[in-house]
Amino acid sequence: MFDNQLEQPTNKLADQAAASADSVIKSTQRVANDTLDHLANTVHGLRAQAAPLLNRASEQASALLQQSKEAVQDSSAKVKAQAQRASDSTLNYIKDEPVKAVLIAAVIGAGLAALVHLAGRSRDDI
Repeated sequence: MFDNQLEQPTNKLADQAAASADSVIKSTQRVANDTLDHLANTVHGLRAQAAPLLNRASEQASALLQQSKEAVQDSSAKVKAQAQRASDSTLNYIKDEPVKAVLIAAVIGAGLAALVHLAGRSRDDI
């Protein structure tokens, strides 16, 4: 009978401890679920905010690419025009001064030949 009397309070304490533990587990689960819901809402909000920013960055990159393309085309056209003017100027000079043009070309050719000859000799010396 003494054992039975001791078992009752022990069982009651065990039941109370189990109920307490169950309550703590349920409370922890609620807090965890609330935290996860809050996190999911935050991520969804951030995603909604990021989409317009990414779209605007993409549009700005496209505009910058278009501006760069136009600048390269413009620069290319300017270089082409300058080269054409230089070519026309050279042709006009040759037409107006053929003897001087031939003499200048001969001097430049002789200078280049001398440089090539010197460069070849310095390689042979090594």
